[in-house]
Amino acid sequence: MLRRIVLIVVLASLASGLASGAKALDGDPIAGKSIFQRICQNCHSAEIGINKVGPSLWNIVGRQPAAVPDYVYSEGMKTNKTPWTAAALDTYIADPRGDVHGVKMYFKGLADGKERADVVAYLSTLK
Repeated sequence: MLRRIVLIVVLASLASGLASGAKALDGDPIAGKSIFQRICQNCHSAEIGINKVGPSLWNIVGRQPAAVPDYVYSEGMKTNKTPWTAAALDTYIADPRGDVHGVKMYFKGLADGKERADVVAYLSTLK
């Protein structure tokens, strides 16, 4: 009986965490495109095969880090093995140099969670 109660509590906790995580990343891709164009586009392209100061972000969601051909990545990014999920992108965009030490991206981060969610929603459309 105690096992069953513990299992129910654990499952309810996990479900609650998943729901809040999904809600936190529930962004507006149209607003995200505007933010991307204003903040990210100087260094990153949203087009396949077009690298700038930073790599192309085409098809970034679900991709392994340091995987764009013909782009020279920092050692910090090469050692990053966390796939670019929506949650990983949200964390990275908040504080790139704090999240992945040794990256060459000098962007200080996007502090506003809603704006990050919007940018991640936009990046999710780049397929």
